[in-house]
Amino acid sequence: MTLTHLSPPFDPGTVWLVGAGPGDPGLLTLHALNALAMADVVVHDALVDPRILAMVRPGAIVEHAGKRGGRASVAQTTITDRLIVLAQAGQRVLRLKGGDPFIFGRGGEEALGLAQAGVFFRIVPGVSSGLASLAMHGIPATTRDTNHAVILATGHCAEGHETDWAALARAGIPIVLYMAVTHVASIVSSLTEGGLDAGTPVLVVCSATTADETVVEARLDELPRLAAEGIVHSPAILVIGAIAGFRAEILSHLLALRSDAA
Repeated sequence: MTLTHLSPPFDPGTVWLVGAGPGDPGLLTLHALNALAMADVVVHDALVDPRILAMVRPGAIVEHAGKRGGRASVAQTTITDRLIVLAQAGQRVLRLKGGDPFIFGRGGEEALGLAQAGVFFRIVPGVSSGLASLAMHGIPATTRDTNHAVILATGHCAEGHETDWAALARAGIPIVLYMAVTHVASIVSSLTEGGLDAGTPVLVVCSATTADETVVEARLDELPRLAAEGIVHSPAILVIGAIAGFRAEILSHLLALRSDAA
């Protein structure tokens, strides 16, 4: 059996909304890999890794439709309309998104638009950038000793839909933040005003699973300065709370083992 047989058919005139994961091509799903091999047109976000785009089949059309905070970008309605036009022209359309298309990826809006236009679509989940960024550095999203729940939040909300940061602070649950660097100063201020200790441990992974990846461990109240100095920069995942210190604990044990071995 070939890998292609593990995926459903990618029929002409359909759209696949596919998660490309955090960056590393090794974290693609088999469905995503097969979609790259079958698509006629690939419409991708800014955060899809070039190594993944290099896997698009020869002859396919590749269109950039990236949206980056603070920069000129294509309107979401324009992107959705483009997907509809391409599908109605009989193309196999791959809408490729970083991470998972349904976790702060606006995949839901595109799925609704396609449904309203009568275009068949398939959702292919991807490895979430937020959870993968933690796991790749030894940080579990939950542990029995620290937390039985975790909050996923975005620092970039739609107009008129502000996050109640004080309520999140009072929840006492670790927070994983997407797209938060631009507004990190106000977010930190709101969290501390809501009662979250300024010394709460934080870990930031910038450009996760790529050659440009950096990891920063800090306190909550240090984040605004680190962002202002460019030490913490987009794209980044921030985790705030007890689990953020898990990496340091693991590393301390490994260093102790190495010292004993020496």
